[in-house]
Amino acid sequence: MSGKHYKGPEVSCCIKYFIFGFNVIFWFLGIAFLGIGLWAWNEKGVLSNISSITDLGGFDPVWLFLVVGGVMFILGFAGCIGALRENTFLLKFFSVFLGIIFFLELTAGVLAFVFKDWIKDQLYFFINNNIRAYRDDIDLQNLIDFTQEYEDVINTQCGYDARQKPEVDQQIVIYTKGCVPQFEKWLQDNLTIVAGIFIGIALLQIFGICLAQNLVSDIEAVRASW
Repeated sequence: MSGKHYKGPEVSCCIKYFIFGFNVIFWFLGIAFLGIGLWAWNEKGVLSNISSITDLGGFDPVWLFLVVGGVMFILGFAGCIGALRENTFLLKFFSVFLGIIFFLELTAGVLAFVFKDWIKDQLYFFINNNIRAYRDDIDLQNLIDFTQEYEDVINTQCGYDARQKPEVDQQIVIYTKGCVPQFEKWLQDNLTIVAGIFIGIALLQIFGICLAQNLVSDIEAVRASW
């Protein structure tokens, strides 16, 4: 015997534990979002009466925590356990799920650009409906208050007889800027930052898909050499 040993393919420990560590953080963040959402619903008595979900007149911000938390939990679980146990099914599920999210984000961005006037009309409709439900949900009320304070906007219906005056005189008593025009102005002023955030998220998703596929290839190569 020559004393030389054949070195076959092996799984990259760096990629394996990087995916594992990253998804552990993602997993716990998902649990935290879900916990906050369920706690908020418990405080409003929704968990003790599930049918009361349909009684809310406007958009319930808790849904954001539940949906985002649920997606983060599923992705984190699949990526974490898939990398740790070298489970190709979970890793492929992680890649496909992340790819679907990326495709939906890309499609939503293109549609928002092409049908921006329709999106604007829907945004007006959405905001008006939620303003009517302002007193129905404390979370919605807090969200609207925060938005108005951040954007320096006050509901233009406030102020007794204020709307009867010319707009120049209205501005002395109330703010006349609406939420949608102010949001458009904020978006234009911060377009570079917003674009940078979306590009960063997209690159992170592509990076995650590539790493997961690379790990799957390593695992399958090792199994093929048995």
